[in-house]
Amino acid sequence: MSKKISLGVAFTIALVAMAVTFSLTMVISMNMFNSTVSSVKDKERQYNKLSEIDRFVRANEYFDINEDTLNDTIAAGYMLGISDKYARYYSARAFSEMQAVQSGNLTGIGVAVVNDPSSGYARIIRVYDNSPASEGGLQVRGFITAINGVSTRTMTDTATINSALLGEEGTTTTITYLTPDREEQTLDLVHSNYNTPTVFYQLTAGTCGYIDIDSFGTGTANEFRDAVDALQEQGATCLVFDLRDNTGENLNAALVAADYCVPSGLIAQQEDKDGNVTDLRMSDEDAVALPMVCLVNGSTAGGAELFANALHKMSGVTLVGTTTAGKGVVMSDAQSFSDGSAAYITVGLLLDNEGQTWNDTGLTPDVDATLSTDEQSAYYDFTIENDPQISRAVNTVMGMTGQQ
Repeated sequence: MSKKISLGVAFTIALVAMAVTFSLTMVISMNMFNSTVSSVKDKERQYNKLSEIDRFVRANEYFDINEDTLNDTIAAGYMLGISDKYARYYSARAFSEMQAVQSGNLTGIGVAVVNDPSSGYARIIRVYDNSPASEGGLQVRGFITAINGVSTRTMTDTATINSALLGEEGTTTTITYLTPDREEQTLDLVHSNYNTPTVFYQLTAGTCGYIDIDSFGTGTANEFRDAVDALQEQGATCLVFDLRDNTGENLNAALVAADYCVPSGLIAQQEDKDGNVTDLRMSDEDAVALPMVCLVNGSTAGGAELFANALHKMSGVTLVGTTTAGKGVVMSDAQSFSDGSAAYITVGLLLDNEGQTWNDTGLTPDVDATLSTDEQSAYYDFTIENDPQISRAVNTVMGMTGQQ
């Protein structure tokens, strides 16, 4: 027989439920309030400190202040202060240039350079086809010693020099050029549009396919697939993938390129700060059947490490070279700001198909190919035929085919 609850009991239960709900709501609200107040106080301290510094400087500074430079430097300093060593701020110009580099469509003179440690000048390591540089006769292993009258020795790093060689279409840059034979020339080069491929390939040692993956950009996966297919059509019996100095900025491009080589299965995962793990990409059944080797060094990072690790774990590919950089993180998409600038921060940890990370430790090669001190100083003088690390990689992979 059913029992009826008296009106008084029901009213009491309702009051208790309301009291519990109210208490829980108050606890949650107080926590949110305290967190908000703490955040507001932290921000107030930040703004007060900047305001104090700004008042002091503007009241006493002898030199003029460039407001754009000041704002960009403050923003860059913020990113340096958040304990994320990979976080980066880009000014509007730097972000525009980076997007152009990623897309492979640049406007400038048409070279890639590095800061040569022995001379201090800008050493040319790439001359792109159909560019002002190629038409002007610039060559790999030549030097750019000055840009618009400013010595490249005074420029802080490689990125600064490369940026100085870009510019609006139709504008002119005057360079002082030292040929590989050390003949000095002064050239006026008019900026134009040119394409920058990220993959370079050829047959070496007879039937070994050599593929240099300069970087991972938006077009790299397609370029890589075309290179692998072309070398197989040319009769390649094995492949060497050169990932040295590849900082692997575009993880998706690295995942797609790896997918082309490895059999079906999970390629990599991402773990967020709460420990949640998500799959980044599953490979299909298609795979490259040839023996393969990945050549790596201490500047192989990010997506390039992901690529090498996936081939190593999923296809048994041998790693040759030196321990990699150990950048096993996932970066955010670009956060664009109102003035055209942008920033990236770390949003997760990269995990391989076994849930392991190489962050901060890097990948240890199966075959060591450490350069001697003399070889390191001649690093940019080597060609595919006489580079000792490439030779070690080629010998390793050809030994798998019985051709060594």
